[in-house]
Amino acid sequence: MDVHSWANSGTRDLHLDLREALTPGARGAKDALIAALRDSVRSGRLANGTVLPPSRTLAADLGLARNTVADAYAELVAEGWLASRQGAGTWVAGTSSAPRAALPSRPYGARVVAVHNLMPGSPDVAEFPRAQWATCMRKALMNAPTEALRVGDPRGRPELRSALAEYLARARGVRVSPDSVVICAGVRQAVQLLVRTIGDPVAVEAYGLFLFRDAIDECGASTVPIGIDEKGAIVEELDGLSVGSVLLTPAHHNPLGMSLHPSRRTAVVEWAQRTGGFVLDDDYDGEFRYDRQPVGALQALRPDRVAYLGSTSKSLSQVLRLGWMVLPERLVDPVIATAGGHPFYVDAISQLTLAEFIASGFYDRHIRRMRMRYRRRRDALVSALAPFEVGVSGLAAGVNALVTLPDGAEPEVLRRAGGAGVALSGLSIMRHPLAGPGVPDPDGLVVGFAAPAEHAFPAAVSALCEVLRASGL
Repeated sequence: MDVHSWANSGTRDLHLDLREALTPGARGAKDALIAALRDSVRSGRLANGTVLPPSRTLAADLGLARNTVADAYAELVAEGWLASRQGAGTWVAGTSSAPRAALPSRPYGARVVAVHNLMPGSPDVAEFPRAQWATCMRKALMNAPTEALRVGDPRGRPELRSALAEYLARARGVRVSPDSVVICAGVRQAVQLLVRTIGDPVAVEAYGLFLFRDAIDECGASTVPIGIDEKGAIVEELDGLSVGSVLLTPAHHNPLGMSLHPSRRTAVVEWAQRTGGFVLDDDYDGEFRYDRQPVGALQALRPDRVAYLGSTSKSLSQVLRLGWMVLPERLVDPVIATAGGHPFYVDAISQLTLAEFIASGFYDRHIRRMRMRYRRRRDALVSALAPFEVGVSGLAAGVNALVTLPDGAEPEVLRRAGGAGVALSGLSIMRHPLAGPGVPDPDGLVVGFAAPAEHAFPAAVSALCEVLRASGL
């Protein structure tokens, strides 16, 4: 691989030896860059708070594709080595002088050892149904037509699109046919393709997953925040904005936890119809609900104006990179054209396996089993936090809990959590940097109660409680 070792951001030099980082198991340039950046942070050569060059600049300096650098940054942000925020760049996580990062880290650039994983948005991968998945893979391969091993329909394998159409209509109330389903490599890629197709700018919730804001920023597009209250996103604010689309989490808000009020569900699709805009319905964990009836997909109200987005990242594993879009008919061909008319880099074998996994009933059984398990964990977490001066909300659905803290407590709790090896997210990183003073700015934590293995969950909760106790709460 022809790569360089020095990067010059214009203000500082950065030495990253990608050639030394290429291990026998590495897949290529992205793995090498990730390994080199991890080693630089672990050794202290990149200290906490060090601002890294923009992905475009680093890619040019190292002779890599920009997407390679952007994907490496995104993966290291997800792991907690780096932190990122729109308008503030990307930096080594863990310094009090930078915006608060999603994963607290130890001082002086030492490696973060996440002894207790309470990161939001992660399923219990120890419960991945390996035997059933392997069975479905063998069956899918044995039954696959020869043409399935060639580059095919850019919308994805017809077997998976048909299986998803049946499942989404039955389980999530989506109005769907196989022709409207497009397979992609996750919701992040779906958002980028839709933004490139529909155009700039994009309205987003004032609190939301920062990785999506960064993904939109990578497209050269901008995001405009709309307010949020106890009824969810204040969609009436869209009437004062010149935007072509709005990204929402209507079934279960990320990270505050409410569902979008029925009157606002109606209002936002009426806005889309009136203005010719589109709603991007991110159903990020709609399958996991506990104390209420399921909230159906917003897409069912106006399938010609709402794009439904989903993936296996919360239900099975983030590393499968299997996602889907249910698109309005008028967007299918333009989205395919935006992607260059090619399949979206989701291998056919995985698609065929998931199709068989759904059709066989394994997917439904896995969801039901994990729903009961996560509910028990949620209840145990609430019980353990009861003695502390914190609020706990967002519990009716999903795999995360919002733990609100007294004003000013978040930085200290995150610092102590990092020292104790407790991986979780601060609420502040979810706040849009352009959110106005009318948007509440509470201190808090977003705690993922699904992430630990079953045997590790009690110790993780105990460690979190000790952090709160040490923080005077």
